[in-house]
Amino acid sequence: MRKRARGVGRQRGQVASTPVDLARPLPSLRIMDAVALTVGVVLGAGIFKAPSLVAAQLGSEGAVLLAWLLGGVASLVGALCYAELASAWPHPGGDYHFLHRALGQGPAFLFAWARLTVIPTGSIALLAFVFGDYASQLVPLGSYSSSVYATAVVVGLTAMNVAGLRQGTRTQNLLTVLEVLGVGVLIVAGLLLAPTPAQPPPAASSSSMGSAWGMAMIFVLLTYGGWNEVACLSAEVKGSRRNLGRALLVSIGVVTALYLLVNWAYLRGLGLAGVGSSEAVAADLMKRALGNWGAQLICIVVAVSALTSANATVLTGARTHYAFGCDSVIFKGLGHWHARANTPTRALLVQGAISLVLVGLGTLTRQGFQTMVEYTAPVFWLFFLLTGVSLLVLRVREPHAPRPFRVPLYPLTPLLFIGTCGYVLYSSLAYAGLGALASLVVLGSGAVLLTVEHVRRVRTSPRQQRHAPHAPRMQQPKEVT
Repeated sequence: MRKRARGVGRQRGQVASTPVDLARPLPSLRIMDAVALTVGVVLGAGIFKAPSLVAAQLGSEGAVLLAWLLGGVASLVGALCYAELASAWPHPGGDYHFLHRALGQGPAFLFAWARLTVIPTGSIALLAFVFGDYASQLVPLGSYSSSVYATAVVVGLTAMNVAGLRQGTRTQNLLTVLEVLGVGVLIVAGLLLAPTPAQPPPAASSSSMGSAWGMAMIFVLLTYGGWNEVACLSAEVKGSRRNLGRALLVSIGVVTALYLLVNWAYLRGLGLAGVGSSEAVAADLMKRALGNWGAQLICIVVAVSALTSANATVLTGARTHYAFGCDSVIFKGLGHWHARANTPTRALLVQGAISLVLVGLGTLTRQGFQTMVEYTAPVFWLFFLLTGVSLLVLRVREPHAPRPFRVPLYPLTPLLFIGTCGYVLYSSLAYAGLGALASLVVLGSGAVLLTVEHVRRVRTSPRQQRHAPHAPRMQQPKEVT
């Protein structure tokens, strides 16, 4: 006799009768939880590194602030597109489900493969290394201190999320609060405590104006990246389907405001030339405002920020792997939802294992952060673009589908989003190194697995397919008003 899942479909003390292998995500997240996850993913370690790279490309403080404002506007445009898709078709697969519904199994399979091997796993490894680098400044653990910390982060956060969704979201809410408070300290130090710098005018950039703005926007949009991860939680947000759209818009607004204030603080405390020439802009600002102990304080802030983003990426990334397993023949082991913990346990464990492999590779190259940025960027922007295309396709193919939220100024808004993604995709391929080539090779290997998947699916009997775990087109949760 099959085991029965506890907590699935239980009403007023009744024992649930849903089999374990049919357990599925339940609406259990508040809007605040979704906002904390989104802010935690976006407000990552990039804001402590990218501003100096942006300032080095642009010739005035006004241009720097304008670039960060444009990054927020571009993210808002994308969030509007995702709000329509996620409210109309809430699903733990997020982009995977949208691509599967609009473009078919092939693009969706390749996206899921990229998610498993490149995008969130590479981001988790990258953020784990950032935490390790700054934690090692406070408590060094030997010549491989950063790698030891990175390994501990991957193992610890994976275990936390395997323990249950409640533990993962509570940890995320706490880390996000600490992260925002740390950024607030940085803003106050730059705007109120740091003495006015006497900086010479910045040296003129050797790049043309168009090239300089292009490079600056690559760094800006990279720092804003990650807000789309909340789409993987669309089936788990309580209340109306419009709530996820609200969470996205609030999150982008909060992040944009914080990014503008942080960059204003950098420019106020260090000047444009000082920001552009700094190797550790946040540490330099805090040292100027508060002395050496201020530089140590910012190490803690950056470590907490990296930990916050890593935890949010662990939580959301596994949702796509779970949805992939629900629809795949060769990866069906990932399509298991643990009813009691309300988490995709197997997907979390596989994701953690691949992230540990990437940490090992970063340890061998000794350039983990840079390599992982190059590794993830081209594939990320390719599928971002295809998700925007999916919105256009579904508007034509399913015009009468209920859409609790509709993107304004259609089709201009999704076309603007697609154009932005195409521009950044081109730039990431033009300027990235071996890491970008490696990610494309890994994506190409997914095409081989797609052929195997097709062969196995053809051999699967119709009866087995009917009784396979729920596919991306599983029954949509009822809307609660």
